[in-house]
Amino acid sequence: MLQKKLGTRIANLRRERELTQVQLAKAVGCSVEFISLVERGVNAPSVAGLERFAKVLKVEVVELFTFKRRNRRGLLRKTRQEQ
Repeated sequence: MLQKKLGTRIANLRRERELTQVQLAKAVGCSVEFISLVERGVNAPSVAGLERFAKVLKVEVVELFTFKRRNRRGLLRKTRQEQ
């Protein structure tokens, strides 16, 4: 579950920064296939990889693990870390 959320978060950050998977892969130093696996939650980067992703996406590593949650009404709300 965490791996899937991490992948979704990385994909969202990549799109917000208007990067393609190819551009992110080149900047992080990995293959496009690995980016795809990470974004789908099939694979996860190492700790060193997380640092590279965070640097390229211009966030702190902890922000890669900041997820939005839906309340009972289906509305997005911030996690406790964001409040």
